[in-house]
Amino acid sequence: MRGMRRCLMTLAQVSMVVSAGCSPARAPGDSDEASRYLFVWAGDPDPGDSDFLAVIDVDSTSASYRQVLATVPVGFSSGAHHTEHVMHEGGRIFVNGFRSGRSWVINVSDPLAPFVEAAFESRGPYTYPHSFERTPSGTVIATFQNRGEGNRQPGGLVELDSLGGLIRASDAADPTDPELRPYSLAISPELDRVASTTSDMRPEHVGRSVQVWSLSGLELLHTVLLPLGPRGDEHLHPAEPRFLADGRTLIVNTFNCGLYLVPEVASDDPRAEHIYTFPRDAASDEECSLPIQFGRFWVQTIDHTRSVVVLDLSDPVHPVQVDELEFGDRAVPHWISLEPSGNRIVLTGGGTLSGRVVMLRIDPESGKLSVIEEFGDGEELPGVSMNRDSWPHGASGPVRPHGAVFSRS
Repeated sequence: MRGMRRCLMTLAQVSMVVSAGCSPARAPGDSDEASRYLFVWAGDPDPGDSDFLAVIDVDSTSASYRQVLATVPVGFSSGAHHTEHVMHEGGRIFVNGFRSGRSWVINVSDPLAPFVEAAFESRGPYTYPHSFERTPSGTVIATFQNRGEGNRQPGGLVELDSLGGLIRASDAADPTDPELRPYSLAISPELDRVASTTSDMRPEHVGRSVQVWSLSGLELLHTVLLPLGPRGDEHLHPAEPRFLADGRTLIVNTFNCGLYLVPEVASDDPRAEHIYTFPRDAASDEECSLPIQFGRFWVQTIDHTRSVVVLDLSDPVHPVQVDELEFGDRAVPHWISLEPSGNRIVLTGGGTLSGRVVMLRIDPESGKLSVIEEFGDGEELPGVSMNRDSWPHGASGPVRPHGAVFSRS
């Protein structure tokens, strides 16, 4: 990664290295450049209507602030799910309709006139794509949950070109974790590594591992089982991997609300260590879902507390909670994504957050969160409602936003 000093890490040195400044040359949130648009991937519950990408004006100085400026339907009610986690160069965004097994590439180079540029389902023997991450060369590595149909076999990692065409692929199957299903991924160009997690979207299998791959060879190197935490179930259903600002320290959260550190991803024998447990009712289907990494802060959505929690990872071995933003008894915060050059966070979810797009701000120094009240529609609930009768493409009724990302500028 550009603008970073290379740091050689051992487990004993992790906290010292992160806190000593092995980080981007520009601190997060210190730029006066901000995103003008927000791209929101929305699912239409009416099977006769199409899911679509909506473009919302998020420039607070604009006369059209908070307004939906454009939409582009994809032609299916597909179970709109994940987008890319951040917007990259090139003006294209990959979006996923997991229920249908379809994904689309939407061109947003002109945000006011987006269009579907490509669509794909299986690639080679691999089916049900889920998450997408960009490589330094601009290609996309995607997790595919399955090989073939019927959820009988684990899928793999598939490298795609900018329009979703197959470049190469590798199997994820490993007897170390026979129930794994590739879920999400993170890339470290510095280490020549890809880290992927293993959770079944259906769900029929119980994954408990993180996989480490070479980026250059797209070769599976290790399947690392997560150890038990103090509650005994934190290691199940690994969710999202993120490399910290040093580009070398891997943090992984699980849907069962554990947080794990893998300090030596590029070693010959990488190991995971449990570092934190978020609250969860084991008798329910409560989850800890999407996180973001912002400087030294880990920001995590939590079902049980109906909140978003911020941890300070200056010492990644010993995280410290610095803030918690609660949304009420029936809120289910789920998806969050960070503004590329600012400090705003977009949030979507379920319960009382269902059908709403909420904007938060994180303080780069303290990690404190706040709701951006101005990004609202006058209702008691925060954010902008997607429960409306008509859209720029027609009268298709209320929708449920899921993935959402800011434009780069």
